[in-house]
Amino acid sequence: MNLFGVDISKHLLRDEGEVVVDEVTHHWVSYIRPVAEAILGLALMIVAATIDMNVAWIIVLLAFGLVGHAFWRSLVVSRDRFVVTNMRIFRIHGVLSSELATMPLARVLDITVKQSFWGQMFNYGHFVFESAAQEQGLNNIYFVGRPTERDLTIQRVVQRAGLRGSVG
Repeated sequence: MNLFGVDISKHLLRDEGEVVVDEVTHHWVSYIRPVAEAILGLALMIVAATIDMNVAWIIVLLAFGLVGHAFWRSLVVSRDRFVVTNMRIFRIHGVLSSELATMPLARVLDITVKQSFWGQMFNYGHFVFESAAQEQGLNNIYFVGRPTERDLTIQRVVQRAGLRGSVG
């Protein structure tokens, strides 16, 4: 098992000619909170080294808890993938167990791209999918890097699959 990555190839319908068009990992900004927690945990360990050991053990436990939580959150973010293929879109995520949500391209009705001020500054956004049948796990995809390009990629794949009429 690859701890920090996800093997999406085992989820492809290769016999049917399915190929990956885009594999989306979270934007680096989604790691800010775990990194801040880890830094705070390390700072608490330094503080604990300078005070009385009768009190320091509480701070050390808190520091280990923060660093452990930061590591866990980093794993959760790194093992979350959103994949666009020539046939469908799917999301796979999970650390100790995995969850796979799939939506055929024919069910994609609308994609809303939300970008906050910071999202525009750092070029990330959130996707909100509306489909013919709302699929759990694919309604919202957060911290997507280059969201405009990725939205256009999905629109092109849907268009090439012949699932929408010509615009014009």
